[in-house]
Amino acid sequence: MIMSRRTLLTASAAAAGAGLLAACGSNTGRGNGGSGTSLSQWYHQYGEAGTQQAVQRYAAAYTKAHVSVEWRPGNYDQQAAAALLTDSGPDVFEVNGPTVDQIQGGQVVDLTDLLDGVKDDFNPAVLATKTHDGKIWGIPQVIDMQLLYYRKSLLQAAGVEPPATLDALVDAARKLTDSKVKGLFLGNDGGAGVLGGTPLYAAGLQLVTADGKVGFDDPAAARALGKLRQLYADKSLLLGAPADWSDPSAFLQGLTAMQWSGLWALPQVQRELGDDFGVLPFPGDGAHGRPTVPVGAYGAAVSARSKHQEAAKEFVKWLWVQRGDYQQDFALDYGFHIPARISLAKKAAKLRSGAAADAVRFTTEHGYAQPLLWTPAAQTAYQDALSRIIKSGASPESELRAVVRKVSGELDRVKKKS
Repeated sequence: MIMSRRTLLTASAAAAGAGLLAACGSNTGRGNGGSGTSLSQWYHQYGEAGTQQAVQRYAAAYTKAHVSVEWRPGNYDQQAAAALLTDSGPDVFEVNGPTVDQIQGGQVVDLTDLLDGVKDDFNPAVLATKTHDGKIWGIPQVIDMQLLYYRKSLLQAAGVEPPATLDALVDAARKLTDSKVKGLFLGNDGGAGVLGGTPLYAAGLQLVTADGKVGFDDPAAARALGKLRQLYADKSLLLGAPADWSDPSAFLQGLTAMQWSGLWALPQVQRELGDDFGVLPFPGDGAHGRPTVPVGAYGAAVSARSKHQEAAKEFVKWLWVQRGDYQQDFALDYGFHIPARISLAKKAAKLRSGAAADAVRFTTEHGYAQPLLWTPAAQTAYQDALSRIIKSGASPESELRAVVRKVSGELDRVKKKS
């Protein structure tokens, strides 16, 4: 399976996948190697043309060590997790995390000192997911985010304003729905798979609080999720589209007036619709609500089993902290993504105007990422409940009570290991 960077926004939302897949081939970028040290660097297999050649080029430009780049098809997260338990794994590796279990298990190296003097220049939402007990365990490489696309002409024809609240989104979707067009597309499952904790953050809540407690044991959570059910019950949602939420084709073909998708879709939408679209964060809900966008970032980490930890850290700092040119190249020349450093995002020409500039602002002002303490078991319990609420009309209150119990148990388990 060839993965693209959009995968990271849903990878942590998925339950544990199939068994470990065997490693497939590698490709090597060799530095001039002044020190003679050899480092192995792993990436998951991207679907964007040119990305593999780019990371090989970065490695070849490094002069303080020989860096071998290994491209890993298949279930990368499981491959990397297994490799961290052996002496044959990578020195430097790309990670959708690290997970709190990997940190607590001493499998990754503290990278806090790599961001001395520049920590505030990294997007705080994605840096938070690499931080545990005040220490940084991964350096964010690039940001992906999700947002709401809307067709200006369709909204204008229906006399509908771009929705600024969740209630307005429900009303707008209903008014925009007719025999040919649905008001909103949240994915073929009605949004249960992709939205995750976004409606909770939009209600002014969170998945896990700063002190490690359940962050949605509140009546506002049930009210917000009930409104997602209303969208489904109103038949305002497009279901059974030829492609799912990550592909903008339903929006581009006029099957829906609004679609939840990713930043990666923006260049195609712009090419085909010109100025006839806009983008929004997920609208806030209730008196304490706030606009919200989910963000995610793969990061570079160093294995604690590496025999060259300091050399590996030095390489990570060179590539993902010092080489702003490579960071912009990686983010924008093989797809459409946001550099993890705020200063680079601000000066990137492709991100300075229009919907792209709006998206950059959304990530800084409204971005959230799934917290480190949000475990796969917690995510599975929540997502299953969300599906029952949206598609089956299950009681949000009772479903959330069960999820709160499950998540509380997971948080207790994780904290006992600290």
